[in-house]
Amino acid sequence: MFASVVIPTYNRRSILEKCLLALEQQILFSELDGYEVVVVDDGSTDGTPGWLRDEASRFPHVRVVEQEHGGPAEGRNRGVDNSRGDLIVFIDSDLVVTESFLACHARALQKSWQQRGDRLSFTYGAVINTANFEQPTTEPHKFQDNSWAYFATGNVAIDREVLERSGLFDTNFRLYGWEDLELGERLRQMGVELVKCPEAVGYHWHPALRLEQVPDLIRVERERAKMGLIFYRKHPTRRVRFIIQFTWLHRLLWELLTLGGLLNERSLRPLLGWLIHNGHQGLAMELLRLPLNRIGVRALFKEAALTGLR
Repeated sequence: MFASVVIPTYNRRSILEKCLLALEQQILFSELDGYEVVVVDDGSTDGTPGWLRDEASRFPHVRVVEQEHGGPAEGRNRGVDNSRGDLIVFIDSDLVVTESFLACHARALQKSWQQRGDRLSFTYGAVINTANFEQPTTEPHKFQDNSWAYFATGNVAIDREVLERSGLFDTNFRLYGWEDLELGERLRQMGVELVKCPEAVGYHWHPALRLEQVPDLIRVERERAKMGLIFYRKHPTRRVRFIIQFTWLHRLLWELLTLGGLLNERSLRPLLGWLIHNGHQGLAMELLRLPLNRIGVRALFKEAALTGLR
């Protein structure tokens, strides 16, 4: 197999450097003949494309593709179109992987394909969340790192022909959220099996919570609501309703947990500030998820009402 690692990126130059350096350290075993890294710059304004060209000697496996800002779905499709591999690996540009990352994906896939007698399976690696920018790979695995998503592009590998047969990513998902899980629904309908591959480890870096981030987090929840309805229109099933939280059960749950909105980003601000000041950013983020979920679900129902969707 020859692997193409497809990475869309937008204004993440600092962590992208760590991501690419880790990919240059891959140790290949017999399952892999070689690999390339296709970085699709989604109209970054931080000088990422020029920096990558200037630093080309440090990243011999990297090829750069540029596009106007169109979102990760368009970026991933463009990356696949510009790749050479028969194995496509998707990661995010803020993921730092271990040196056996690609080999573990390839070994697990080859074993699955031999057992099945076809290539209708994909591997899903482990994603460990960390706020440690200097040494992201020192973060231990935590319960919160477990994911029940079917196809999440933070760390997956799939046969190119199977991916292309699915139709790739829907570029109507131009804002944040759901484009990968929507593709996952189509893969499920094709009978493509998820194979867990915890040995293929990636450390997902994100900055520790600051109060200044809260407005941006609220914006993301509202974008997710808009994209969630695109997801549901394509797959109007009970399963998708639960995935995007488009149920009265979810609406009731987040109303109860926030005491009808009394616990919100404003009322929680002093407590969040105290937790952050005392080094408990993770706990602060978990607490903030309560009003964020309420905001997201309310936005989802409001958007649905405006478009006549029930």
